[in-house]
Amino acid sequence: MAALPPIWFLRHGETDWNAARRIQGQLESRLTDLGRAQAADQGRIVAPILAGGPDILVSPLLRADETARIALGAHPFRTDPELMEIHAGDWQGRYYDDLLAERADLRGLSALEIFAHAPGGEGLAAFRARVAGVLSRLSGPTVIVAHGLWGQVLRGLVRGLDDAAVNRLDNLQGVVYALDRGAETILRAPGS
Repeated sequence: MAALPPIWFLRHGETDWNAARRIQGQLESRLTDLGRAQAADQGRIVAPILAGGPDILVSPLLRADETARIALGAHPFRTDPELMEIHAGDWQGRYYDDLLAERADLRGLSALEIFAHAPGGEGLAAFRARVAGVLSRLSGPTVIVAHGLWGQVLRGLVRGLDDAAVNRLDNLQGVVYALDRGAETILRAPGS
């Protein structure tokens, strides 16, 4: 990718569906108590970053919005539907364990690979293009609050990773991924 400004990526906190191992995609689920605590941790991490006045973009899905309101406090942000999680088609709402019991061919695949294969879903190429489109429009330092797989693709694009490496990336909650000049640093709240 062309030169990008610094980016701080926050994945939303744990949701009820994350805890239940249920495929969310673009469906809604609220943060758990742990998810709200993770967002508060992110708030402590980004406080000095926000003082610098970066642009702030947030997915309109409830879990990202709720995370942003906790982590960003009173800082204004813009929602962008391009930051929504990959659409997992017919598998949205399914439990991972049920799906994997039915589809042995999916066992051992990453969540990104599973979502990308979902019938009626968005697919990886379209999803990657959507994330790349957001990156191409960034004009300065930016904080992004979105979703795990969205962030995985973002981080892969920024770092120039191939598909296999992107599939192996973690999806931590309660941290901030700092991306600058093709490098990634995971920022954690003190004591976490």
